[in-house]
Amino acid sequence: MYSATGWGDREYWIEQYMPLVKRIAHHMMARLPASVQVEDLVQAGMIGLLDAINRFQEGQGAQFETYAAQRIRGAILDELREADWLPRSVRRNLRRIEAAVANLEQRLRRPPTEQELAQALGVSLAEYQDMLTEARGAQLVYYDDFDDDGNGHFLDRHVADAGASVLDRILDEDFRKRLAAAIDALPEREKLVMAMYYEQEMNLKEIGAVLGVTESRVCQLHTQAIARLRSRLRDE
Repeated sequence: MYSATGWGDREYWIEQYMPLVKRIAHHMMARLPASVQVEDLVQAGMIGLLDAINRFQEGQGAQFETYAAQRIRGAILDELREADWLPRSVRRNLRRIEAAVANLEQRLRRPPTEQELAQALGVSLAEYQDMLTEARGAQLVYYDDFDDDGNGHFLDRHVADAGASVLDRILDEDFRKRLAAAIDALPEREKLVMAMYYEQEMNLKEIGAVLGVTESRVCQLHTQAIARLRSRLRDE
């Protein structure tokens, strides 16, 4: 627990890794609705950092920053689960979008455009884009996906081992292969957003600068990409 620099000096390590907490919190904000405050995420992340400082032991096979990042993200996710941060009305709109994506892809044999999706939903393009903005908390997998909605459990339709943990299910090789194929089938701009956000860990402002669009537009593209992925995985 203690090194030559003194793991016991908690204030020192808090000061050193506070920027990491803030960076993770701001990065996760892109997947959350506007009602969530980044300060709340930072506060939850600090709990994760303190937990990491208390638990980390040198020689356990991981660098402290890697270990701390895992604890920080976990603490933020725990806080979000308890807060039930995505309204049911927004979930309903997302399911409507997913259904429209599935129907149009089956009919058109290609990813539908935003205009086509708006028309299928009976709204204007501006209204459709507002729906995407409101649903900026869209995730690939929701906790209520593990509940029986009358069609069986979502992940149970994607993995063979019903006894596996949630993490094992998400990391299942077959699931990952189909997810990779679904990402590859995204429209080019949405695929680029996913790569910059998840692989390069760029924030919304940085992605917007690359694409020449606003942060709000990046959020819309991200939400639409998630809806396409969820639709594709459900269909399969």
